Amino acid sequence: METVAELVRDRWGDHGTGLMFKDEVLTHHQVAAAAAARAALLSDLLPPGARPHIGVLLDNVPDYPMWLAAAALAGATVVGINTTRRGPELARDIRHTECSVLITERSRLPLLDGLDTAVPRDRVLVVDAPSYGALLAPYAGAEPGDATVGPVGPGTRMLLSFTSGSTGAPKAAICSQGRLATAAHSLVRHFRVGPKDVHYICMPMFHGNAVVADWAPALAGGAAVALRRTFSASGFLPDVRAFGATYFTYVGRAVQYLLATPERPDDRDHPLRIGFGTEAGAVDAARFTARFGVRLVEGYGSSEGGAAIQHSPDAPPGAIGRAAPGDDLAVVDPETGVERPRAHLDADGRLLGGHEAIGELVNRGPNPFEGYWRNEEAAAARTRNGWYWTGDLFIRDTEGFFHFAGRADDRLRVDSENLGAAMIENILARYAPADSAAVCAVPDPVAGDQVIAVLVLRDGPGSFDPGDFAAFLAAQPDLGTKMAPRFVRLPAAMPVTATNKIHRAMLRREGFRCDDPVWWSPMDAGPCGSAYRTFGQEDLEALLGRYRAQGREELLGR
Repeated sequence: METVAELVRDRWGDHGTGLMFKDEVLTHHQVAAAAAARAALLSDLLPPGARPHIGVLLDNVPDYPMWLAAAALAGATVVGINTTRRGPELARDIRHTECSVLITERSRLPLLDGLDTAVPRDRVLVVDAPSYGALLAPYAGAEPGDATVGPVGPGTRMLLSFTSGSTGAPKAAICSQGRLATAAHSLVRHFRVGPKDVHYICMPMFHGNAVVADWAPALAGGAAVALRRTFSASGFLPDVRAFGATYFTYVGRAVQYLLATPERPDDRDHPLRIGFGTEAGAVDAARFTARFGVRLVEGYGSSEGGAAIQHSPDAPPGAIGRAAPGDDLAVVDPETGVERPRAHLDADGRLLGGHEAIGELVNRGPNPFEGYWRNEEAAAARTRNGWYWTGDLFIRDTEGFFHFAGRADDRLRVDSENLGAAMIENILARYAPADSAAVCAVPDPVAGDQVIAVLVLRDGPGSFDPGDFAAFLAAQPDLGTKMAPRFVRLPAAMPVTATNKIHRAMLRREGFRCDDPVWWSPMDAGPCGSAYRTFGQEDLEALLGRYRAQGREELLGR
């Protein structure tokens, strides 16, 4: 099995374009030389016995990929520090992963003021400070392999990537050099990455998506990387044209942000050929292709690497694909482990019987999950009964294609039927007045859940037409009788996390008790979704009384 260190060494002597940032252009060889210098600095900087964990608290600037490559050469581990974390949570992330060195920049130093990170001051390196260049200068002649701080092999720990912290403190998933190199080569083959390609990295590099699906395959395939400090919808196409970008990755709502920019006659005037990511949604993916002429390939791979679904060109609309080679994937009842029945597709390719088929995706075969740092309990929960449990909801159709149905936390149980938030969101994405839609559960006053839809309307919250929305719902043939939203929340903008994913934990916690306008289909006013009216203070107080009478008020806000 190859290592990431070998991928870096392969770029030594390669004088093709390797890295672009603003007006700066470096060759692959220059990037490898910069990595070798940083690896040599690290070997002198770490005292004997110090853990070779490098915390990187940076935006997408050239030092980020340089330290990734340096860590690979040195046998060290990069800990991607979330730049949106603050105070005790930020300090906890750095201490928990036992960082011995912290790489940051002047704009991020205020975040560290007064925090106990356990990193000595002389090992906090500020990449845009004058002292940084002087610190590196003695190592300018270093070559790959000159200096290491630990063994370098396929099993060497390369990354600690924090997962979402929506339920408790975020967990740091382990990724070895061998696993990252293997994933990189797989994407090189799948997307035919070569030296003429330019990978545009606009997603934050502290997130695994940007490293695993963008930086690593570029390194393996000899492609250049072009960095954007932080994602910008308005700056996307100008960057793509300026850098000659051919490939990019996305997560969460980035595609929706791009679609929300004003249309221009030159929207297709660019070299971009493909985008790879997750959760764009079938409707938005089709809109993106129609407008920009770029195919979006939806993939699935758990952050921990325990299961993967490969895109299949023959997949029906809305499906991701089939199991990756070597994976024994199944959709099972999360409580019993019994495999769920498969769903049928109608003549229009829409799922029938999806609520009966929904379950958690598991990998019953060998998988590359390498655990969580200092969290054996969470790792054991992921691998219980010898299976890898993804925590994600899926549906498998009769042809073997997998359809994403939401996170396990997004499962709804309405009138004893299991539903997936993503299934309902895909339907609501067809509602023309809405720029974006999210769905989550709120507790029912008596039992189970009710559906709350969160819609960001193109013309603002005040443009909501309850009759038009009810008519839209009635016209959707694949909207099951339990799927219609009981509540419709209308924020001015969708709340998102640091990685531009919908902030579902916040939406679940607030529910209908929020400052945004809320409409509802009262429980005693006919079938849910047949009519909506404003949800006022009197409605709220009366409804809370029903929760109290049933002893379920404490479920609100969880």
